[in-house]
Amino acid sequence: MQAFDFATARQKMIAQQIRPWEVLDERVLDVIARTPREDYVPAEYRVLAYADMNIPLGHGQVMLTPKVEARLLQALDVRPKDKVLEIGTGSGYMTALLAALGGQIYSVEIIPELADEARRKLTAHGITNVVVETGDAARGWPAHAPYDAILVTGSLPLLPDSLREQLAPGGRLVAIVGRAPAMEARRIERLDAYNWSEESLFETVVPPLINAPEPPKFVF
Repeated sequence: MQAFDFATARQKMIAQQIRPWEVLDERVLDVIARTPREDYVPAEYRVLAYADMNIPLGHGQVMLTPKVEARLLQALDVRPKDKVLEIGTGSGYMTALLAALGGQIYSVEIIPELADEARRKLTAHGITNVVVETGDAARGWPAHAPYDAILVTGSLPLLPDSLREQLAPGGRLVAIVGRAPAMEARRIERLDAYNWSEESLFETVVPPLINAPEPPKFVF
């Protein structure tokens, strides 16, 4: 039986899924081309690592589709000396991409089993500029703030102010905000101590972040 050709599948994913979705940043395309996504998916889904689908991780969690991951990564504009917060480690694949682009990555995962598995995979690939911590970062992770970039990998009904506040001046935050079927990816940049800019990127639907803050309920 012939072994599955993951390298060819990876190149087809970039050509057929990611580039057509307006991901043209060569740094992003390069790290995706060099990172073996198949090593981060659960074993039973390995041959589907480059398919245009959400891949189940167990515990009600999924890996986002490759094109959504790539588009979020492009919008975050991670730079070589950036301190980055990832909220929701999941498989560790996006963490590996962030590590290839940034300086120091802090990734927080609420499910201990996923955090342990991601640590194991990242270590196996010799990635040393990542700290995976176990906890609830739905309102941010002040322990290492401020951050140059923050990525939220699950959707939020609303964007808590605490996340904006944990950005350094010039820092970027990328998150998917809203409820199904109306969600949009947004990019927020901190301009200075008191001002932020906000940009809508694209519409999508992804599973909610565990313990995501809810809007206040109106009482009549």
